Amino acid sequence: MAAPLALVLVVAVTVRAALFRSTLAEFISERVEVVSPLSSWKRVVEGLSLLDLGVSPYSGAVFHETPLIIYLFHFLIDYAELVFMITDALTAIALYFAIQDFNKVVFKKQKLLLELDQYAPDVAELIRTPMEMRYIPLKVALFYLLNPYTVLSCVAKSTCAINNTLIAFFILTTIKGSAFLSAIFLALATYQSLYPLTLFVPGLLYLLQRQYIPVKVRSKAFWVFSWEYAMMYAGSLVVIICLSFFLLSSWDFIPAVYGFMEHPVFFMFIQIAVISIFKSYPTVGDVALYMAFFPVWNHLYRFLRNIFVLGCVIIVCSLLFPVLWHLWIYAGSANSNFFYAITLTFNVGQILLISDYFYAFLRREYYLTHGLYLTAKDGTEAMLVLK
Repeated sequence: MAAPLALVLVVAVTVRAALFRSTLAEFISERVEVVSPLSSWKRVVEGLSLLDLGVSPYSGAVFHETPLIIYLFHFLIDYAELVFMITDALTAIALYFAIQDFNKVVFKKQKLLLELDQYAPDVAELIRTPMEMRYIPLKVALFYLLNPYTVLSCVAKSTCAINNTLIAFFILTTIKGSAFLSAIFLALATYQSLYPLTLFVPGLLYLLQRQYIPVKVRSKAFWVFSWEYAMMYAGSLVVIICLSFFLLSSWDFIPAVYGFMEHPVFFMFIQIAVISIFKSYPTVGDVALYMAFFPVWNHLYRFLRNIFVLGCVIIVCSLLFPVLWHLWIYAGSANSNFFYAITLTFNVGQILLISDYFYAFLRREYYLTHGLYLTAKDGTEAMLVLK
């Protein structure tokens, strides 16, 4: 699988490099759908200029990036395009290997449950096969690298891409079972944006499963491991924040930057989607990360009820974003309500899509244990209603 992944990476880098050299790059970097005041490259450049003048970037109200990011680009400003292309490539590679390991765990668990007769006898068509799961990691990398949302975020040099990379490495290290590295990457992601804090619980649940520690309140091992992971996470976060203070000799960045189980991997997917929908100043780069996981759940497609309609809603909204923005800001023939309406429709579409995946997941789990073909007491076909 290394050769196909390398080919996808080459194609993705070529597309990005071509767009960076085109006249579209500046246009894309101005789009409100792609960048926000929290992730705009122009804000980073402005912060660097203030830093070079000996002025704190956080003295005003325009710069909201973290100190580590500004110091990173202080040395790599001339290679910014390369940095963002490498960032996207690293995210895809991390997701590829994370899903590769996750599929092995899923198949092993499924095999064990089959041997223990935990599944109903008539669910053979719901059982996942190695051949079916073989290309899923490659599809995930493909979905991320060639997703128009990801490409646009990279060309606009949105720092959202860096946050995606940190979350991807958190997922990889968690699935690999490294509690220490998982805590570090989650701390880095939380440092960039507070929202990844919600990934702490699914990450902990997965690591507990890897250690074969039962999630029981009275279990000593459960509390010991939970405490260790929480301390590693909190300790990493404290070190990162103290390093930021050391770089700036000030705590000014804190208000400026932050303002103020069973299936933990699916839980992570839902959490990442919820974050991207409800966070303040969302961009298409946030959406691209959770969309990369769609191939992981391809076994749920048969249970999705509105995938075609919702897919059309999201595509149409994406096409209408620049149109309604132009009519409002430049043509003057529309007002802000038009753009607000299309962003609201886009978010409603995402909410319904994620709800559909949640429904499909629960429905498949029910069928696996109770049988695919349900019958009522009188022998007639029963209807499954989830409440």
